[in-house]
Amino acid sequence: MSAYVIVDIEVTDPAGYETYKQLAAASVQLFGGKYLARGGLNETLEGNLQAHRLVILEFESTLRAKSWLNSPEYAPARILRHKYANSNMIMVEGL
Repeated sequence: MSAYVIVDIEVTDPAGYETYKQLAAASVQLFGGKYLARGGLNETLEGNLQAHRLVILEFESTLRAKSWLNSPEYAPARILRHKYANSNMIMVEGL
């Protein structure tokens, strides 16, 4: 069953964040993930959510998504994300 990782990112250092994006993309690909949305225009249709930069990733399973997030391959990028942005990340199983 597919798994979707949804990240709301408030970039605090755009120059530093560019390095994160490059490292993150390589690690996502390594774990068979793919970007479905990456920082495009977003709009709140209902409720109070005020999203910043939204990213949606698709993985083949929740296990694969968690393996990516906690992998040594993603670790350097994860450190940069925490340094150059504030973020919230959730995962949801697909149908």
